[in-house]
Amino acid sequence: MIQIQAALFWAYATGATFAVSAGRQLQWWERSVYGEGVRTRSRAANPYLALTLLYAAVLLVPTGLFMLWRNPSWATMQVARDHDGVWAGFVLFYAGGIVVAALLGFLAAQLLVLVGAGYWAYLQSVGGHFLLFGTLIHGWDGNGYRRTLTTSARAYREWPRDSVVNNVLHFLTSGTFLALLVLGSAVLGTLFLTEIGWLVEGWQLPGADEERKVPRPVAVAIAATGVYGLPFTGALGASLLVRLAGWALGLTAFAVLAGVALLARRSPVRWLYGLVGVPGRHWKADLEVTAGRSA
Repeated sequence: MIQIQAALFWAYATGATFAVSAGRQLQWWERSVYGEGVRTRSRAANPYLALTLLYAAVLLVPTGLFMLWRNPSWATMQVARDHDGVWAGFVLFYAGGIVVAALLGFLAAQLLVLVGAGYWAYLQSVGGHFLLFGTLIHGWDGNGYRRTLTTSARAYREWPRDSVVNNVLHFLTSGTFLALLVLGSAVLGTLFLTEIGWLVEGWQLPGADEERKVPRPVAVAIAATGVYGLPFTGALGASLLVRLAGWALGLTAFAVLAGVALLARRSPVRWLYGLVGVPGRHWKADLEVTAGRSA
């Protein structure tokens, strides 16, 4: 249900977010598989991976194809005026690419979670969502938000003739926006319920809830801010820096600021991550040690 230029970024970020949300369950699953042997339970039978791919195939792909069919101009960010401007093979690659991107995002974050680098798994989600919002806000020519908030190539060309408020109102009263509302209720509703549900499920595992430093509603709010609010703010800031200083200087300045905010050992983002109670170390190894001691 999103423009094709940003769809793969969203799919990758969604896969990574699902893996981080189910981080403790994934560690528990890996431990049980290791204990039973891969012949008894295949790693490919991971239910969280299967549900992630099901979400991508059943919700992300069909809604994206629907928007592409209904309004190819909006779905391609005003690059194609109609169906004749969209190559049929591109539609095929788009449909398959969404599922593959979600798979890669999940596997990358899962790998990092399983080796005790949960924070770096979280950064997979941040990076994917940053590219998503950066495409929608700035795009490749600085007009990403115009391409997103117009329903046709003609409306995009006529944007400077009217005020920003009127252009936004025209979009909000269009059939395209109505379709996005209907589809978004299913796509985003399922997305948020799954992520919250897997977080709560992880907190219910033995000993897991001890690492959560704040009440559950606050932890969910912090997690949502870190996964969605932080990348959106970063994309907006990067766009402003690029407009003020150009691509080279603007992105360099943003990279320095992002590095301080995300990678410093005592950064506020790391501190907030530690409050939520998602894996920040190799929790699976700790469970094995605990089990060995109790035996």
